[in-house]
Amino acid sequence: MEKRLSRYIWTHTRGQQLWILLVVAVSMVPYFLSFDLPKQIVNGPIQGQGFDQPGATQTFMNLSFDLPWLGTVTLFGGIELTRMQMLFALSLVFLALVIVNGLFKFYINTYKGRLGERLLRRIRFELVDRILRFPPSQFKRMKGAEVSSMVKDEVEPLGGFTGDAFVQPALLGGQALTALFFIFMQNVWLGLIAAVMVGIQAVIIPRMRRRLLVLGRARQLTARELAGRVSEIVDGIGTIHAYDTSNYERADIASRLGRIFKIRYDLYQWKFLVKFINNFLAQLTPFLFYCIGGYLALQGRLDIGQLVAVISAYKDLPGPLKDLIDWDQTRQDVQVKYVQVVEQFSVDRTVDPSIQAVAIDNAGSMKHPLAAVNLSLADDSGAKLLERVSVQIHPGETVAIVGGAAGGGDMLAEAFGRLTWPESGKVTAGGDDLLELPESITGRGISYVSADAYFFYGSLRDNLLYGLKHAPLKDASYEGSGAAHRKWEINEARMAGNPDYDVNGDWIDYQAADATDREDLFTPVLSVLDTVQLSKDILDLALRSTVSPNDHPGLAEGIVEMRHALREELEEAGLSSLVVSFEPGAYNTEATVGENLLFGTATGPAFIGKAIGKNAYFRSVVGRTGLDRIMFDMGYSIAENAVELFADLPPDHPFFQQLTFMTADDIPEYQLLLQKLKGKGFDAASEDEKGAIIRLSFRYIEPRHRFGLLTPELMAKIVDVRRQFHDGLPESMRGDIERYDPERYLASASLMDNILFGRISHKHSDGSKRIRSIVSSLLNSLGLLENVIAIGLDFNLGAGGKRLTAVQRQKLNLARALVRRSDYYIFNRPLPGLDHRLQDEIVRDVLKLVRRDGRDPAVVWVLSNTALSSLFDRVLVFDRGMLVEDGTHAALVENNGIFKELVSS
Repeated sequence: MEKRLSRYIWTHTRGQQLWILLVVAVSMVPYFLSFDLPKQIVNGPIQGQGFDQPGATQTFMNLSFDLPWLGTVTLFGGIELTRMQMLFALSLVFLALVIVNGLFKFYINTYKGRLGERLLRRIRFELVDRILRFPPSQFKRMKGAEVSSMVKDEVEPLGGFTGDAFVQPALLGGQALTALFFIFMQNVWLGLIAAVMVGIQAVIIPRMRRRLLVLGRARQLTARELAGRVSEIVDGIGTIHAYDTSNYERADIASRLGRIFKIRYDLYQWKFLVKFINNFLAQLTPFLFYCIGGYLALQGRLDIGQLVAVISAYKDLPGPLKDLIDWDQTRQDVQVKYVQVVEQFSVDRTVDPSIQAVAIDNAGSMKHPLAAVNLSLADDSGAKLLERVSVQIHPGETVAIVGGAAGGGDMLAEAFGRLTWPESGKVTAGGDDLLELPESITGRGISYVSADAYFFYGSLRDNLLYGLKHAPLKDASYEGSGAAHRKWEINEARMAGNPDYDVNGDWIDYQAADATDREDLFTPVLSVLDTVQLSKDILDLALRSTVSPNDHPGLAEGIVEMRHALREELEEAGLSSLVVSFEPGAYNTEATVGENLLFGTATGPAFIGKAIGKNAYFRSVVGRTGLDRIMFDMGYSIAENAVELFADLPPDHPFFQQLTFMTADDIPEYQLLLQKLKGKGFDAASEDEKGAIIRLSFRYIEPRHRFGLLTPELMAKIVDVRRQFHDGLPESMRGDIERYDPERYLASASLMDNILFGRISHKHSDGSKRIRSIVSSLLNSLGLLENVIAIGLDFNLGAGGKRLTAVQRQKLNLARALVRRSDYYIFNRPLPGLDHRLQDEIVRDVLKLVRRDGRDPAVVWVLSNTALSSLFDRVLVFDRGMLVEDGTHAALVENNGIFKELVSS
């Protein structure tokens, strides 16, 4: 990257800078005229110079020029105006000049802003582009938060300075010189005073501001380090909690904040000292003007109009001068920041841009052997990880790599996947160095998977199909204002040196996924998900999701149809008691009292959570029917039973897992409440105490908790109160509850709740497992499986995929590689979180999947379970960074070498 910021700016914005400089030069003309006009107004119409006689006139707007050889050239003879007319005419000209100068400033500042933002966009893109071309070893020494802080925050001032780099000194210097020249024209002595004060400010202030630059650099570095430290805390929060080091981290952060505070406080002190001196010098000049200029005026050597014009002109001199000094400080500051950023991003052995050039067409298959030639690898400390290894992997071959934890086989896999660059030797494909081949060949022909999976913030589908997004294959369609905006985006991207690819277009290489378009992508994707045993997890995510029917046309009708099909299926299997349905005129014994009473899902603020207990209408219904007293007594009994049974148990006792209406922390609170209300009843309790007691009854389920509190009479009473509640529900609250209806889809309930439309009976210990099996079968038979899996694929993974379990992340990482067709699959212990049985199943299924439909890719698998090596054509055995054995499984067993020891162990 260019070392000097000014040269970088000039290189990329030369044409725009020249144009705006021309505009600045033209703007000096009306700017100068605005200085001279107040003098003409004061001396002419106001004091009467040139209007000595009543009715005298003067010529207004006489445009005549004395030119060599041509004599006097008159463009406009002007208009004769009286004193009063001249006053208004000159005032209107002054107003016009104010507007013209304002428009010039508006245009110049807007143009500068646009110019700066374009270059800021260029710089940020170039920095990110360099990150994408860093060698893998560089990322081991970098903190992501510090790099992102540089790209986002530290280059921000560079964009603001870009528009000012050449325009600001020209504009401000021109304004200051124009004002100074005008003052000299009025009076030489006043001009000398102004020039001397300007010189003092120009010398003293920049010198004082040098310390501000030093402090500014220190502030920038400490702030960057703070960002990196906070990022480490976020990434390592599990370790911090596990080792009880949170207070150490607090101390570290407090120390860093103290250093930043000290730097910033010093910065403020020095900054305002400089500002005080600058303001003092700026105000000293008017004092001298009033004294000396007044003295000259009293002596008759300076007229009042000239003095007023000088003072008026000087008012416009400190502003540009101060801004010019600020500009110089900013120039030095951003130059320092630019150099610091350039130093951080100037890395040796970056990937050549041509290697990452976009390639829309598939470059073809990698039909040549993948080979390591005298390959040696080392870590950052220089320790050898792999030493002089030479091996060839032929197309279509399946190779198992085995060895100890530090054997080196995993490092060979990393070298094949281009995650580690050779210290000596090389990795080749058909004789070509792998690092010199375009990524459009290696990035599509080789799929590398390890246990260290990273997923981007977004949906599961986006991450699953991420490996298919190589190039923009089809732009998104835009109409009307959208098309115009897209055209503007393309133009601005090109002006800023950014690529104009449409990120909203279709980037998915369907052919690589064994599909033709988005419509038939589901089949190969589902096949991959089944292979890695992830489809059930995705189905569970979907069934737990709340889905709007508007987003999935036809889904609501299909789910309602499936609801009835489930009833028929259960009846035919003799399992009708497995699910207790919600019936409008009946009490559901497997649901809570609250669910039975509300008989719907709260969707508005009037009934969600604790708000229902404070809702005036709800309280009036339960109060009018006497149900509040009944539920209070019921809750009181629940509290007594719970306290009696669980008060003496430790908080981690497994019995608390069955206690849905109360936690271990609630037990002491309810003990005190029972003691306070003992023998007093409903009327003696406060509103908060009533709410706490009644809340227990809302969560009660008789078959689960078995306190014997729900009688047939009470259940009938609850059903009757429910009817009264819904019949009299005010119109304004009807949208706050989505009532249960056997013939309607509930948009506020999960998919599984919509399918069941009831609750699974507690009489069946394996009820949930059996229901899931039946539901999966019905989804497939009714043709809804694709829609439901699609809902699961929309699940947002969160930051780094942390909303999935570790095993799910490993499965998804493997699926991401298998969903695309590659010539070489490199699997580097991708499933360490799975037991040997599941690993065995998945390895066998993966080998079958990649061989399906006549495909014959090579598979290199670094195995955690050596016993699985019998599934492969060839086995490579590594020990202490060296390849010690190479052959078939049977041959290596017969050799009685290291491999046999590994198998037997």
